[in-house]
Amino acid sequence: MTKPKIASTSLCGCFGCHMSILDIDDRILKLVELVEFDKSPINDIKRFTDRCLVGLIEGGCANQENVKVLREFRSHCDVLVSVGDCATMGGIPAMRNGIPLKECLAEAYLDGPTVHNETGRVPHDEELPLILDKVYPCHEVVKIDYHLPGCPPPADAIWEAVVALLNNKPLDLPYELLKYD
Repeated sequence: MTKPKIASTSLCGCFGCHMSILDIDDRILKLVELVEFDKSPINDIKRFTDRCLVGLIEGGCANQENVKVLREFRSHCDVLVSVGDCATMGGIPAMRNGIPLKECLAEAYLDGPTVHNETGRVPHDEELPLILDKVYPCHEVVKIDYHLPGCPPPADAIWEAVVALLNNKPLDLPYELLKYD
């Protein structure tokens, strides 16, 4: 019997949610017995090889590449889970949302106190993905089935969520796994 496949990616975030996935400690060995990782930074597979049961998305959408990757995950995964505050609400990267993009770029590349930019231009190479007007949480771009809040969510919450989804059980995490007080 083939194992169900899961995939994960990091969009605009800090990679802390993937660190939380790795923080399931020795249960990672149990997870490897239960699933096969498809596209993921955990195994460094760059492209989807097959349909996945679960996709774990960390980070929000700050540029066109993030949107493309998120849409690709939605089309390849039966269940999509936004993991962490950046994916669910935009997180720290969304702090720029109240400032016009032109001002953000000027501060970062032209006028900032530590900027040394002899060209006096904002980078605009075609290899660079186009920056969006704001940072969007994942559910504003595609349908998201479940949200795991936290910065990052606790490893136990991620473990319980993945195991429930693999066993086709409702995702009903107790308060103790998601409390922040």
